[in-house]
Amino acid sequence: MITPKAPTQAPTPTTTPTPTPLTRRQLNLATRHQLTTTAGIPDATITSRTRPGGPWQRLLPRVYLLQTGPPDHRQRALAAVLYAAEPAADPLAGDTAALTGGAALTLLGIRDAPPTPADVLIRSPRRLTATPQVRPVTTSRWPATLTVSGVPSARPVRAAADFAARCPSPERVRSVLAQVVQSGWCHPHDLHTELRSARLLSRPAIRAAAGELLAGVRSVAEAQARDVLTGTDLPTPLWNARLYTPDGTFLATPDAYWPDEGVALEIDSAEYHYSRDAWHATLHRRLRLESHGVLVVSATPSMIRDTPTEVLNALRTLLTLTTPRPTPPTLTARGHQQLPLFPRVG
Repeated sequence: MITPKAPTQAPTPTTTPTPTPLTRRQLNLATRHQLTTTAGIPDATITSRTRPGGPWQRLLPRVYLLQTGPPDHRQRALAAVLYAAEPAADPLAGDTAALTGGAALTLLGIRDAPPTPADVLIRSPRRLTATPQVRPVTTSRWPATLTVSGVPSARPVRAAADFAARCPSPERVRSVLAQVVQSGWCHPHDLHTELRSARLLSRPAIRAAAGELLAGVRSVAEAQARDVLTGTDLPTPLWNARLYTPDGTFLATPDAYWPDEGVALEIDSAEYHYSRDAWHATLHRRLRLESHGVLVVSATPSMIRDTPTEVLNALRTLLTLTTPRPTPPTLTARGHQQLPLFPRVG
């Protein structure tokens, strides 16, 4: 009698659970602690999957990208925070690590702020080894944090101050701080307070940049124009003052305005007038100013930089012509007073 063989059972496949909740919350990123503790993935599996040609990538020590394609700028930024956060903490809470400096400002669209190495705040007295991609910044002044594009970050005013503290280029500091204020991410007075709290106003370049912003300057080109005007015999203008007609209608915001003489300086960069619509908007604004009796001097940033004497001569001519004007403009200027807070240091 032949006893039939029992059917052979197929071996149970050994599968590793995919950490889907982590990938959704963390832009397809996870730490080794999360993979082993939360998702239950063995160390050997992590090592196997991150070998060359594997489905995962090791971006930083103990930080993995769970995809085959290259990381985008948000994933690189969040990877820096995951690396710096305490292993057992929720890295997205912003309690133990937060992006700051140029990397945080880049997420906000600020140009000239290099995102690498990414500055990441950690609480004092904790220490963490730096990498070519991540620069841990120990602080005892933990800031309020917010989430930008899925990445825990310091508020823009703190990120700007941290950037200024570590940037060796005075002109880049000048440009980035102006962009942060011009973009509306913080008020110049709040930035000045943050710089003072960080004890950065003792540095001449940072003090000068902060003084320009308090005076109403909102770009490097305007700051260069202010430098050119400083020390001349020309009257002191208002920077970025808002002009209104007698009935309260908003008219325009020229870069510099002399209210007593009714003269405006407009600094027009080709970068912001590359389209026909932008150029037409500039011409319409100028026509509105001139129709209300304002005399306009137009210049490009390169003219301010390379041929400042020509710009000064044009301003001096118009300011002189307006002295006997029988009907000066009847406009109201609301905005910044030019304050001699700090001398410009080259």
